[in-house]
Amino acid sequence: MTKTPDKTDVNSRRAFLKKGAVAAAAGAAGLAMPNVARAQDAVNFKFQSTWPAKDIFHEFAADFVARVNEMAGGKLKIELLAAGSVAKAFEVQDAVIAGTLDGGHGVTAYWYGKHKAFSLFGTPPAWGWRANQMLGWVKYGGGQALYDELVQQILGLNLVGFLTGPMPTQPLGWFKKEMTSAGDLNGVKYRTVGLSADLFKEMGAAVTIMGGGEIVPAMDRGLLDAAEFNNPSSDKLLGFADVSKDYMLQSYHQSAESFEIVFNKAKFDALAPELQAIIKYASEASSADMSWKAMDRYSTDLAALKEAGVKVHKTPDSVLQAQLAAWDKVLAAQSAEPFFAKVLESQKAWVKRVVGAEFELEVEQNMAFDHFFKA
Repeated sequence: MTKTPDKTDVNSRRAFLKKGAVAAAAGAAGLAMPNVARAQDAVNFKFQSTWPAKDIFHEFAADFVARVNEMAGGKLKIELLAAGSVAKAFEVQDAVIAGTLDGGHGVTAYWYGKHKAFSLFGTPPAWGWRANQMLGWVKYGGGQALYDELVQQILGLNLVGFLTGPMPTQPLGWFKKEMTSAGDLNGVKYRTVGLSADLFKEMGAAVTIMGGGEIVPAMDRGLLDAAEFNNPSSDKLLGFADVSKDYMLQSYHQSAESFEIVFNKAKFDALAPELQAIIKYASEASSADMSWKAMDRYSTDLAALKEAGVKVHKTPDSVLQAQLAAWDKVLAAQSAEPFFAKVLESQKAWVKRVVGAEFELEVEQNMAFDHFFKA
């Protein structure tokens, strides 16, 4: 026989179900509220490159920003601006420190005026390494710790920085005529940046330091006789072929270089740990992607420059040797500063081990390339 429930049992069940419904509703609200809070707490950063909008370097900056924004899922939104939008190219670091900008994309050589060791982290001496080996030093050879020491301890700057994006050997540059000897550089009004400025002064050039967007107009007006910037794609996009037809490839002035991504330290430190991690790993992912994109674009644009009538010359070995001799003098002079010398010793130890091992491990590619492709 089935027992008929009394009133007390019914009321107890109703109370239990009511409590359960309230708890479920509260739980649903609790799940929904964090989404609302996250939307309300989204961080917006203004981030300026030191590059003109049409330069491939600005595109590389955009690739980094796109990765951060996609991975952050709306919690962090970075707005990319081109050089001059808020600050001139050489003023971006100061704007980030002041908080006028939240972050920026450039190269450490641009801050060479604050401490010459800055250039060592983006345009180091021609030790015989490639740019990716330089970034290996940053990641695993103590380079990042030395960079942080310079930025935050020696100079006390309100900055956090990430070194990223291996750049191939830079051309010697664009000239009014082919350079056939080191003596041809004497008195030439030449644009470069960082320690390269000291190098070319040692070689007799009259050096001018300026941002990328200013170079072609200066050459057009006769303020410069010659200039280097970085690569065939940038040089093509910025219009170097409009003011010069002699393009000298290969050089030791900046045979390894990388970009620098900086953020205002106070604003970066205020980010949630997962957002800080996204920025860090987006810089690494962008570094790899940039190296692959550069292979495609630089080779394509070099061919296009040749087709457009640009005369491409290999820099003579005599000029390369003169550059190495000039490096000896520049490094000897700058090593009187203790931190500069400390960074040099760290780099040399890494190159001796890593590049030395590469020469033993890696087969020479010229023989194979010539076998299959050279008539």
